[in-house]
Parts: sequence; structure tokens; C-alpha cells
Amino acid sequence: MWLPTLQGWAVIFLSLLMMLGLAIANIHPFLAVTAPIPANILVVEGWLPDYAVEEAIAEYQRGSYEKLITTGTPLSRGYYLAEYKNFADLTAATFLALGFDPKQLVAVPTPKVEKDRTYTSAIALRQWLSKSGLEVTGINLFTLGTHTRRSWLVFRQALAPTVHVGAIAVQPRAYDVEHWWRSSEGVRTVISEVIAYLYARLVSWKT
Repeated sequence: MWLPTLQGWAVIFLSLLMMLGLAIANIHPFLAVTAPIPANILVVEGWLPDYAVEEAIAEYQRGSYEKLITTGTPLSRGYYLAEYKNFADLTAATFLALGFDPKQLVAVPTPKVEKDRTYTSAIALRQWLSKSGLEVTGINLFTLGTHTRRSWLVFRQALAPTVHVGAIAVQPRAYDVEHWWRSSEGVRTVISEVIAYLYARLVSWKT
């Protein structure tokens, strides 16, 4: 029976340690992908924080967009007290409060579901686009941090083959993205998104 020598075990251990270090250093930028395409529609996931809304306005002004569309599920807290019952309408109202042109803004709420909320949002968007009469040259999906790659995957598959989708990730401010492992918020966010992305890769989102 062949076994590694002490030096062999040391090499194996150091190799595994280096691989772990590389994974930790690269997993955040992998998940928080930014890959925009030439597009005339900017889609903003409605659950984003207010600072991301401000960045979405700046992105819209930089690009050649004709419409900004917000998506989002019903509120999970404060629903019975809130003026706006879903994140799509709430975030659209935030855009308006920041001076965004209402003629260029559309809210597309997502039906209430217990699972696959991102996919349901993508389907609601697809249905709205099919009835809108808009000529869509492309869509850029604007979302937050490590959620981006999973959302991008789901939206691409839900809207294929008729609509091409790019992605733009807003950097979160709740933790240091360069050293995400140093905060509980960063660790929780990255680990949960790794699991969710792996799940998304195993599911066919085409219907």
C-alpha cells in the first residue's frame, strides 16, 4: 500500500491551502459579475437598497436606454401598512422621488411565490415585454453584488432566444468586498449565493 511521505503530505496540504486561498480571493468577483451588452432596456431588481437605485440612474444616463423596468415580489414585511405592496412599485416610486422621468419608467410586479422568485420575475418581465410592443435590442440586468451571476443565468434562460441579456453588479456597502470573509455579513452572503448559484446551475429555467 503506497502512502505519501511526510514531505508529500506537506505538499498536498500546501496545495489544498493555496487552492482554498484562490477560491476565497476569486469567488466574490466571479459571482458579482459585470458584463453589460448594448441594450435599450435597463432592468432593475426591486429589492435593491436605495444607493443602488442612485447608481442605476447614473447607469441609465450613461447608456442608450429607452426604458427602465423595475421587478419585484410582494413585500414580505409591512405589506398591510405599506402604500406600495411590492418591490417593483416601491422601487419605481423611489426612482420618481429621485427625479427620474416617469415616461421612461415601468414597474412589472412579480406574483407571490414561495420559491424561485428570480425566475418568476423573469417570466413576468417576458410576458410584459411580449405585450408591450417595444423593440428590444437588448437588456442589461442591474442587481446587487454576488446575486448577479445567478440572476443573470436565470434571466438569460427565461428570455432566450429572443432577448439578449447583460449584467451589471452594484458593489454592496454592507461589507468590504475585497475581504468579505472578515465580516459575518460577507460570509453569510457569499456562502448563501454560492449554494443558490449551484442550485440554479442544476435547474433548467426554460419554459
